[in-house]
Amino acid sequence: MFSYAVKKLLLAIPLVLGVITLIFLLVEISPGDATDRFFNPETPPEVRALIEQKWGLDRPAHERYVITIKNLMTGNFGRSILQERPVAEIIAETLPNTIKLSLLAIILIQVLGVTIGTVQAVRQYGALDSGLSIVSLFLYSMPSFWLALMLQLAFALKWPVLPSSGMTDPVMYDLMSPAEQLIDQLKHMVLPSFALGIASAAGVARYMRSSLLEVIRQDFIRTARAKGLPEHRVIIKHAMRNALLPIITILGLQLPFLVSGAVLVETIFGWPGMGRLIVSSIFSQDTPVIIGCFFVFALMVVIGNLIADLLYSVVDPRIRYS
Repeated sequence: MFSYAVKKLLLAIPLVLGVITLIFLLVEISPGDATDRFFNPETPPEVRALIEQKWGLDRPAHERYVITIKNLMTGNFGRSILQERPVAEIIAETLPNTIKLSLLAIILIQVLGVTIGTVQAVRQYGALDSGLSIVSLFLYSMPSFWLALMLQLAFALKWPVLPSSGMTDPVMYDLMSPAEQLIDQLKHMVLPSFALGIASAAGVARYMRSSLLEVIRQDFIRTARAKGLPEHRVIIKHAMRNALLPIITILGLQLPFLVSGAVLVETIFGWPGMGRLIVSSIFSQDTPVIIGCFFVFALMVVIGNLIADLLYSVVDPRIRYS
C-alpha cells in the first residue's frame, strides 16, 4: 500500500504542475498587476523601475515562471505584494479555517446522503421515496452560491436564528467561556457548511439509493432473509457495507467541488478561509498569494483522492493496492 501511495503522489506531480502553469498564464495575460497601487501618473520612471525590480516584474515571463516553480518545490511561496509578508504565513492563518468548514461539510454530505439514500431504497417507489427524489434532484441542480444566499436570507435575516457571517461573534466572543466559544463557532459554521455540502449530499443520496437497490437484489441478501434475519440487520450489516463502496469513491470526486464551492461560500458568509483569500487576491492581483493558494488547493485534492483510494481498500478487503 505504501508503494501505491508513493506512485499516486508521483503521478500527481504533472497535475499540480499543470494547475500552477494554467494559473500563471491566466494571471500573466490579465491587465495590470498588484504594484499599480504604488503608481500614479506623476510617478517617476526610475521609481516605477525600482518597484518592479523589487518584485521581479522586470524579468521576462518565462524566467518568472521557472523561478515560481522552483520556489514552490522548495516550499517558498514568496511574499504578498499587498500585505508585504510571507504568503506561507497568510495561508497558515486561513487554511485551518477552510479545513474546518470542509470537514464539517464532508460529514454532512456523508451522513445526510447515506441516510436519505438508504431510506429511499428501503421505501422504494413509495411516497417518501418520490418526495425525497424530487428534493434531492432540486438541491443537486442548485449552485452553492445560490443556496448560500437563500440560507443566509432565510435563517439569518428572515428568521434570525443563526449568524449571517464571520467565524465568531465580534463583540461577545472574548467574554465567553471555552464551551460557549465552541458553541459560537459551531453556530457560525452551520450555514456555510450546509451551503457547501447540501448539493453534494443530494448527489450522494441518489448514488446511495441506486447502489443499495442493486445490492439488495443480490443472492446473499436473499440468503440472509431466508435465514430469518431481521430486515434492519440485513440492511445495516449486510447490504450497506457493500453499497457504501461506490460512495467512498465518490468522496474523492467531491473534493474539487468542495474546493471550488468554498471560494464563493466563504466570500458570501465572510468566512476567513482560503476561498475568501483567493477572491480578494484576484481582485487585488496579488500574484504570489493567488499561485500559493491554488498550489495548496491542488495538493489538498490530490491527498484527498489518495485517502479515498486507501479507505476503499480498508472497507473492501478484496482490494489490495501494490
